[in-house]
Amino acid sequence: MAVVQAVREQGRMNRDAVWSISGSHFLNDLSTTGLVPALTQLYKPLFHLNYTEISLIVLVSYITSSVAQPLFGAWADRHPKAWMLPLGLLLSTLGITLTGVASSYGALLLMVAVSGLGSGAFHPEASRVAHLAAGRAKGLAQAIFQVGGNGGQAIGPLIVSLFILSAGLHSILWMFIGVALGLVFTLRLYPWYKAALRDYAKVRKTIEGENRIGAVALLVVVIVLRSWCQIGIAQFMPFYYAHKFGMSYQLSDALMFVFLGAGALGTFIGGALADRMPKQRILLLSMLLSIPFGFGLPFLHGAWAAVALLPFGFFILSSFAVTVVYMQMLLPRNVSLASGLTIGFGVGAGGIGATFFGVLADHVGLTSVLYILMVVPIVGAILSAFLPVDSKGGFARA
Repeated sequence: MAVVQAVREQGRMNRDAVWSISGSHFLNDLSTTGLVPALTQLYKPLFHLNYTEISLIVLVSYITSSVAQPLFGAWADRHPKAWMLPLGLLLSTLGITLTGVASSYGALLLMVAVSGLGSGAFHPEASRVAHLAAGRAKGLAQAIFQVGGNGGQAIGPLIVSLFILSAGLHSILWMFIGVALGLVFTLRLYPWYKAALRDYAKVRKTIEGENRIGAVALLVVVIVLRSWCQIGIAQFMPFYYAHKFGMSYQLSDALMFVFLGAGALGTFIGGALADRMPKQRILLLSMLLSIPFGFGLPFLHGAWAAVALLPFGFFILSSFAVTVVYMQMLLPRNVSLASGLTIGFGVGAGGIGATFFGVLADHVGLTSVLYILMVVPIVGAILSAFLPVDSKGGFARA
């Protein structure tokens, strides 16, 4: 029986495919958004960098991996290629691994760019794997897929704190294990995905629904604001804790693990709820509930910082998988492009924002940057209120 037809008729999730692509997502995001911001603590003294140059590393990573994703996604919608899945993951893991032997700042930026391009090619295909394997549980499948990525982002700072900071940058060469695991995961999926793409090409012409461009643009803005919070906190809080409270980088990285780990949990729960609740409502609530905890971050340290970071990370990232499924509803004819705009461009624009905040930190200080970041969820909540409310049957007509 055809793969997509079987899924549609039975409505069952292909759990093996979903969990395999989640594991692949873990390795990809560990290599990019997980390790790159945390490794700036090592890059800074090694290459004698200022905050602007540190932010440029993050900018290169996010432009190549995320901002380019809509382009990869649009191309993947027209010319889907199953081989892009293993190739993308290979480049993303290999690129960051080779930063361990970078001889100059320019070589470092090149390796980060290779890793980013691999991630940009991987994400649209990987998100479509989760979409095709989901059956009727689109939210849950995206939650499992996204929690793999968020888990990689959370583990990255912890690996840097517990191992790489003490062992030195060369120890990142152990990531060759991740390169091998990535090939195992994606090549294992390759036969199923290749068959699924053939069947999907046949049913794609029968998909109903029109793209809602205005709502898509507004949702992208909200996702960008959410990304500014996530990336800004992950990049600048360790430096802030060190300068303001004298906290060690090891402890501050542990706090970033709390923040991003709570975000991974929020991603899973939010995605699971997306099959039962309007996605616009979940997005709005995630922004509103994060606001009071965010305002406490610049003033708390030690255990109290963890008390604020845990719910802040949980709520601000609980809409991560939700917005992917929501965007797919707004762009029913362009599933990969929807992924590129949510996981890709929205998050990548957060990297651009991080570069701006890095320049701002050099001129006005880290404290002022954190105050700005605390206001961002308020703006996100206001804009979320203007998005169309969805239901299981789609969107109500105006």
